[in-house]
Amino acid sequence: MRIIAGIARGRRFDAPKGMDTRPTLDHVKEALFGMLQFDIPGSRVLDLFSGSGNLGLEAASRGADKVVCNDYNRDCAEQIRQNAKLLKLDSVVQVLCKDYAVCLGDLARTGERFDFVFLDAPYQDGTAQAAAERIFSLGLLFETGRVIIEHAGKLPPVLASPLAELKQTRRYGSCAVSIFQRAESEARP
Repeated sequence: MRIIAGIARGRRFDAPKGMDTRPTLDHVKEALFGMLQFDIPGSRVLDLFSGSGNLGLEAASRGADKVVCNDYNRDCAEQIRQNAKLLKLDSVVQVLCKDYAVCLGDLARTGERFDFVFLDAPYQDGTAQAAAERIFSLGLLFETGRVIIEHAGKLPPVLASPLAELKQTRRYGSCAVSIFQRAESEARP
């Protein structure tokens, strides 16, 4: 894997060995960050199901002020730490190793808020939708914050939360990316 743009542009990093991670493909990552490129500098980012840290490290390279990468698997979390250090992004990247629900609860208790939350959980099990609903209900987003879910093109996420509104979905072959924001009725005072 490699960083596409920013201060670590072109640098390669490793995925955890022997792990069943499914890193976001370069063309999907490039298209996604192309949409977000002007909003990433100075932002706060959460990569909740981080795996290799692919999305979080890309955001850090592109100028995010703070990136929290979380993965429940200790080997993944350690690999992300090593990758952040290798890419000289460790001053921006914080690595956590928690169950996603515990992580979100802890972040909410400490008053954390994010501009972007990346959710690249297993496609089939509904975890990303459950995490997104929890993010909205816990108020973990800034007013214009976005939750970005990578999913199978044939399995679009449907959020039951009235706090969330689908802004757009883009397809890239068999996978797709859906972006959610706070519902208009919730975003206004």
